[in-house]
Amino acid sequence: MEYEPVIGLEVHVQLKTRTKVFTRATFGFGDSPNTHIDPVVLGLPGALPVINKEAVRLSARVGIQMGSAIPEVVHWDRKNYFYPDSPKNYQISQLDRPVCVGGLVEIELSNPTRDKEPKFRTVKMERAHLEEDVGKLTHGGADSLVDYNRAGIPLLEIVTKPDIFSSEEALAFLKALGTILQQAGVSDCDMEKGQLRCDANVSLRPKGSDKLGTRTEMKNLNSMTGVRNAIDYEIRRQTRELNAGNAISQETRRWDAEAGTNSRLRGKEESHDYRYFPDPDLLPLRLPSAMVDEWRKGLPELPSDRQRRLLGLGLPYTITSLLAADLPLSNYFEEALAGLPSKPQEIANLVVNDLQRELTAAGLTVSESKLSPRHLAELVKATEEGVISKQMARELLPELFQTGESPAALIERKGLRQNNDDSAIEEACRAAIEADPKSVAQIKGGNDKAINSLKGPVMKAMKGKANPALVDQILRKLLG
Repeated sequence: MEYEPVIGLEVHVQLKTRTKVFTRATFGFGDSPNTHIDPVVLGLPGALPVINKEAVRLSARVGIQMGSAIPEVVHWDRKNYFYPDSPKNYQISQLDRPVCVGGLVEIELSNPTRDKEPKFRTVKMERAHLEEDVGKLTHGGADSLVDYNRAGIPLLEIVTKPDIFSSEEALAFLKALGTILQQAGVSDCDMEKGQLRCDANVSLRPKGSDKLGTRTEMKNLNSMTGVRNAIDYEIRRQTRELNAGNAISQETRRWDAEAGTNSRLRGKEESHDYRYFPDPDLLPLRLPSAMVDEWRKGLPELPSDRQRRLLGLGLPYTITSLLAADLPLSNYFEEALAGLPSKPQEIANLVVNDLQRELTAAGLTVSESKLSPRHLAELVKATEEGVISKQMARELLPELFQTGESPAALIERKGLRQNNDDSAIEEACRAAIEADPKSVAQIKGGNDKAINSLKGPVMKAMKGKANPALVDQILRKLLG
């Protein structure tokens, strides 16, 4: 029998706050173990949690970007389980009243045709709830060590519906979600630092069926490669089991990236296994619509919407995909374009290719560039007005990047203004034609590229200051 996979993802995102979610304790990656703890984190008697408003605000902003409903009242529940990484023996989470309900995330389907409009589809969301992270266990020999620095860090768990149908779509979803979260200033989404972690629920069903099969949950997916490999492995494993006539058990399985296999951890829990009940130390929280509207302000355009808009300017897919994924670079481009709205392609080429190259070589961000968007637009304008050639503009850009000088000042200081004197250029063209009869014969014989052999001597005679377009026009006129 032929089967098709159905996948749902649970993405845990570390929110970009200064303190933990229910206490003023700070946190940081790579610090000495158990240095970011306090009585609330450790669950000591008499220590009471207080909600971090910034964590709620950031969570709501995620929901706004996903088009989720933000309930007017949310509350917190205790998820009870006994494990050394949870110092209180319960986790404060949300069950019935999460901060975000429903929503959609638009993903770009793989392998769009080069320079054509990409294909998008939406993945339906179940919910996103705010909770606290747990500690970290390190196992070695007979000993296990626990570090509670991570315990209490604000996590937003974003849960999709079973609406993903391949590992490629799962990666596309994580990429799209990560870009949205980063551009909204919610999280840095650095998987190496544990700021974005993913669990994948995988099931198979007969192709064409609308009934879901038994799912398994993949744990320990801490890289994009791990997500893809774990999902593909589990699809193959379940296919073998079903074709052998075996039933799939609902269970949690651990992915071993080094071995490239997974193994059973435990039976998959349901919500009743955790004996949820409302946290008695935290009152329900009201989120008035006016407050949510205030949190909505300043959110950026969604990356997929930005890409469609940039494609509408006539820019190719290769450029729009880069600008859509990089908000600071896109803002730089937009600001430069405001200075010369008629030349989006020329400006985009300099931003994505030449400016990016200089930024990478210097180890700088676009906000640190001395070459301002206004000056980049002026550089393009100088080429359009025939002051300098496009090639000269590319040669000047590195110096403008280093100094922050205006293009006009640099052109005048170096005496680079193009010579547009028709009579002087025509004289140089005639001399080049007379000196190279072989190239002239090739051109008249149909080899149009041979004209480049004449352009070089003309530019040399004009000391590189002749307008290339004018040189080409006069040469063709003289050659008939």
